[in-house]
Amino acid sequence: MKLLELISMALRTVVNNPMRTLLTMLGVIIGVSSVVTLVAIGQGTSAAIEKQYESLGTNLIVVNVMGTGRATQLDYNDLMQLEQLPEIQTIAPTIVKGSSNIKYDRTQEKYTVVGTNENYLPLMKGEVASGRFISPADLEFRNQVAVLGSNVAKKYFGTLDPLGEDVNIDGVVFTIAGVLKEKGSNIGGNISLDDSVFVPLVTAQRAFKLGSIRTTYLEAPTKEQLPTAQATITQYLTYKFKSDSGFQVSNQDELMKARVAASSSLNNQLISVACISLLVGGIGIMNIMLVTVSERTREIGIRKSIGAKRRNILMQFLIEATVISGLGGIIGLLLGSGLALAWPHFNPKQETQLSFQVGLYSFLFSVGVGMIFGLYPANKASKLRPIDALRTD
Repeated sequence: MKLLELISMALRTVVNNPMRTLLTMLGVIIGVSSVVTLVAIGQGTSAAIEKQYESLGTNLIVVNVMGTGRATQLDYNDLMQLEQLPEIQTIAPTIVKGSSNIKYDRTQEKYTVVGTNENYLPLMKGEVASGRFISPADLEFRNQVAVLGSNVAKKYFGTLDPLGEDVNIDGVVFTIAGVLKEKGSNIGGNISLDDSVFVPLVTAQRAFKLGSIRTTYLEAPTKEQLPTAQATITQYLTYKFKSDSGFQVSNQDELMKARVAASSSLNNQLISVACISLLVGGIGIMNIMLVTVSERTREIGIRKSIGAKRRNILMQFLIEATVISGLGGIIGLLLGSGLALAWPHFNPKQETQLSFQVGLYSFLFSVGVGMIFGLYPANKASKLRPIDALRTD
């Protein structure tokens, strides 16, 4: 029999048993759609992470102090002296108080409070919507002023102007000096500008008894000076702490690569699980094809008695298994593509080609699964003898 005739016969069998065919395809559909969707999510997330870090600039260095005790305390004035070095342009020490109770009138919610200086906002590429950000005078005189992120301002004041109003932060009254423009998602892993309240660092230390500085952001004048700046701050901390442990110095490229690698690793693990679904789908196809062979014993016996050769029977059932698997692959490809387009970080212009390639490979893999797992039932059918046509069900 010709190949087209065998495919046509397989399609008629599929149409005649739609529910059985759909259930047989289910594992393949889930496997292919999962692979396509997960690849799109992985690529979209990686691109979003890179975009977030790029929005903060490529010259940024982040210092995290992990140790405890006086031996690992950073002094604000000592840190700011490093700005005099040519390889360090800007420094923004921070001290964070998470889940602070912020109350205005009858509204009370929990937000992150960040104590910092005037350099923080430019380093994070944020902008002021109204009023001002923290000033050097606020730190010098320990002013109790606060700058609200966009979401915080909307929560308490809606569309009203909050400048000059007083808010209570963990029992301490602060006057609102400014409101920030909306920054957007925070995939990069830094403090969210939209969902935080910013106060002068020394005021935060005194008012909330927060202790020493744990995170500091520094900026090198150029990307070429980044390694020198990183080496300088590492040398300074090693000298100050009398140890090269207890702190971590990272630049934006390192942080971005680490997060992208972690995201890719998790995505690859999920894709592996999705591939297992394909294999499970192949086992389901083999199982149904074995049932089909048992049900069609009479048909096979009669075809052999009128001259059908073994290879004809083998090809008939092998193509039938492949068609079922291939149709499942097509449905899974369409479903996965739809889910990928719905993913908010998916960029069709950048990722369509990759998703198409992955979808094509997944479809070919599903066809291969059908052929491999359909081989045993097809071989079993081809070995039946003409006398088997006399068997009764």
